Amino acid sequence: MKNLTVSQIERGNILNNNFAITEMYEGLGFIGVMFEGKFRFTRNMVTNYFGVDERTIDRYLSQYADELTQNGYEILTGYRLKLFKNLHVTDINVGDMPEEHENQLVNQKAPSIGLFTFKAFLNLGMLLTESTKAKELRSFILNIVIDVLNKKIGGSTKYINQREEEFLPSAIREYNYRQEFTNALDNYIETNKFKYGQLTDKIYVSIFKEKSKEYRKILNLGIKESIRSTMYSEVLDLIASYENGFADCLKKEFEKNQLKIKLSEAHLLFKLFEETTEKVYEPLREKARSLMASRDMAFRDALHEKLSEYINVVKSEDFQKFLGEKSKILEDRIEENKDVFLRLKDR
Repeated sequence: MKNLTVSQIERGNILNNNFAITEMYEGLGFIGVMFEGKFRFTRNMVTNYFGVDERTIDRYLSQYADELTQNGYEILTGYRLKLFKNLHVTDINVGDMPEEHENQLVNQKAPSIGLFTFKAFLNLGMLLTESTKAKELRSFILNIVIDVLNKKIGGSTKYINQREEEFLPSAIREYNYRQEFTNALDNYIETNKFKYGQLTDKIYVSIFKEKSKEYRKILNLGIKESIRSTMYSEVLDLIASYENGFADCLKKEFEKNQLKIKLSEAHLLFKLFEETTEKVYEPLREKARSLMASRDMAFRDALHEKLSEYINVVKSEDFQKFLGEKSKILEDRIEENKDVFLRLKDR
């Protein structure tokens, strides 16, 4: 089970998953106070929930100030504090409030008050190690995340990449350029059964540092399962660009000498191609590596160790992209856009 107390990236991936956050609020039954369009929780409510003293909460608020603030913790003062003080207890758990203020959210004389959003409350629960209730909350959170993924995609995340709107156009473009690439290998390189696999691996290693065999192992793909059918659109676009560029490189080398190229010479040509295009592809490689490593860790629980330095928190927009209303299974996407895809396929 993931250790949320030590990984800010894992915490961030959960807190950016708004589909899971909604399920958590509905399932947890810890009712907040609606203020400025968000459910809020006072420090007293949070302290009582976790069963710890205020000094413990203060320590975490100090130690993880940036992270908790980013997820909605704030201190109210001035006019906003006055507005909050005027709220009356209606849909909150009165048992979590001090008896002397059971009809008020806070002491009316307090000069400020710390407030948690639901995300900030969850964030604190992922951090607290002194609370049994926090440990139970972490198990609840992880179960909800798994349940939401299962509901949205039917249990398997292997092909979650295909739910994105851009996947199919990218897959078709890459297929076309792949044909040009393999034609170039046929036409310009001497007959050798290893040339397709070896030069394809050259591209993979250049883009995301893994040979096809390594990629299969990480995603647990069967021998007959297509690697590219599991790749994100941005990765497919970059592969297509490499294939198109190197195919042209092979063509020009052949036309210069009118002799087919040896496989060993093709390897040297690829090295030259890679060096020549280093600065051209660098931003796109950085992006592809980060998206691939981060998404696979968040969605597939798959770790690309050679890309570990590129792992970042997955943005909330990505959860919307792969799990939201616009995400669809591949068959539905093909049916809706049949004319467009036929045009792309026959370009």
